[in-house]
Amino acid sequence: MDVTTILLLLLIGSIATFFAGDKLASKVALVFSLAALGLSLYLLNLMNQGANISYIGKWMTNPKITLAFKADGLSMAMVLLTTALTPLIVFSSFGNHFNNSKNFYALVLFMSFAMVGTFLAVDGLLYYIFWELALIPIYFIALIWGNGDAEERKKAVVKFFIYTLGGSLFMLIAFAYLYSKAGSFLIGDLYQLELTATEECWIFFAFFLAYAIKIPIIPFHTWQAKVYQKAPTVGTMLLSGIMLKMGLYSVIRWQLPIAPNAAKTYMPILIGLSIAGVIYGSIVALRQKDLKKLLAYSSLAHVGLIAAGCYTLTLDGLSGAVFQMIAHGFVIVGLFFAAEIIFRRYETRNIADLGGIRSQTPKFTSMFMILVLASVALPGTFNFVGEFTVLYSLSQVNIWFAVLGGTTIILGAYYMLKMFQNVMLGETNTKVFAEVTTNEAITFVAMIAFLLFFGLYPKPIVDLVTPSLNEILAVINK
Repeated sequence: MDVTTILLLLLIGSIATFFAGDKLASKVALVFSLAALGLSLYLLNLMNQGANISYIGKWMTNPKITLAFKADGLSMAMVLLTTALTPLIVFSSFGNHFNNSKNFYALVLFMSFAMVGTFLAVDGLLYYIFWELALIPIYFIALIWGNGDAEERKKAVVKFFIYTLGGSLFMLIAFAYLYSKAGSFLIGDLYQLELTATEECWIFFAFFLAYAIKIPIIPFHTWQAKVYQKAPTVGTMLLSGIMLKMGLYSVIRWQLPIAPNAAKTYMPILIGLSIAGVIYGSIVALRQKDLKKLLAYSSLAHVGLIAAGCYTLTLDGLSGAVFQMIAHGFVIVGLFFAAEIIFRRYETRNIADLGGIRSQTPKFTSMFMILVLASVALPGTFNFVGEFTVLYSLSQVNIWFAVLGGTTIILGAYYMLKMFQNVMLGETNTKVFAEVTTNEAITFVAMIAFLLFFGLYPKPIVDLVTPSLNEILAVINK
């Protein structure tokens, strides 16, 4: 058995969900997403036992394109993040009603299929195909099932689509040039290329444009807040929890090893841009009146810190970035789910219209509070492990990078706790707020359990990703 079975399962699940009809679509999608999680855990066990679960097969001879999928610790960590969050996202949506739900849930599983393919593909053109495929379902999810005025939503989603597609075209041009030099798209062949300083510079920034938009890194972030706000919560979860990790993962897997000298040359600028995103996102979050937009800018600040860790070109930086990718995926999905629960009860995301919820719903308050504390990297949560490791790596490069990057903890604590105070505390709200349902509680508990368990015992994830990151660093420092 190899990793292509996960791709086939998710693709078949998407088709089966579509043909299941609107009544059964959500349940069929949940079954297939849970099966994908179980299969990925089984393949992880095989990989840990030394079995080869990668796959290489012929596809085209001219140009030479290979069906090549590699499963190492880094890619499996991202696959597990995707297959763990997908059933949680699907299950969290059971409290919502979607018109043409068979189309909606089929698109969710197809997006999961494309993202898993992006994490596993090690042929450049194959990777690019999956990268672009992931854009199509989220475009329709946000456009058709999104929130607010239809015209505003259309503008936001079209801007996101064109922005992302435009950036990706530069990456395609870079791959075409690399193919002309190596005669292959295989990542191993691209790693071995000896490019001139000028060639590396152009390749590096072609990749950077695609990834900076996807992550996003300022000043390429202008699409993010509007799309997060206008997309349905399921779409926002997919974007923030998994899709932006495609860009961060790709920095580590593709950009840094292919153009390492350019990465070393421009390291201070790249870290500076990333940290600017941390400060900018935090300050703008302070001023938000809409709960989803506040969480969107909070996400911008956190991914800025992750990107800074990637560009330190150190083991601690790369490790911390991967830890924080995983932790951020769970905590931001949990926070957007909390915002969705509030919207289900009160039909508003305006923070000024909330408050006084705590006295009506102690269970929801407790679970929401744990997620808020995890977001600000409280020791004992997995977010703390990631942020501490990234900040330590920044201090190795320049202590001022660590000091400025650390503002994400200080400012994050301020705006997140202020948000919690305004949303949950105060005099009892005149509107009735029903306690969380069993389905909602299960979703919360699963995410909180993950964050607390690996916050106290991160060793399994450390052991999983470290060998792969050491291999990548060996290529960068060759």
